[in-house]
Amino acid sequence: QVQLVESGGGLVQTGGSLRLSCEASGRPYSSHVMVWFRQAPGRAREFVAAVRWGSGMTYYADSVKGRFTVSRDRTESTMYLQMNNLKPEDAALYYCARGNSYSTSPNDFRIWGQGTQVTVSS
Repeated sequence: QVQLVESGGGLVQTGGSLRLSCEASGRPYSSHVMVWFRQAPGRAREFVAAVRWGSGMTYYADSVKGRFTVSRDRTESTMYLQMNNLKPEDAALYYCARGNSYSTSPNDFRIWGQGTQVTVSS
């Protein structure tokens, strides 16, 4: 049973940085896509960023382009999300997910982590 475990969330001031990690208990295949989503209270879960495990190709939501960087360490089976210049609207529960193809819809993913909370103070 594959498990995804997120870590790295916390409280940060506006303009600050955090790095989230998502460790997979089973090594992802080259064909897999690993994705970050986030969900704020009362809002739908939304796509943040994704990386193709094999090629390293990355994708970003417009709201985080230029501020967030997604990457993966294949030897550690871990995906990262470096978040810089954080804004209050970035505050949410951040989840990682694994899928067989790239998608921005959370409905297309079946394997999820438990989430890590990011709080941004203004």
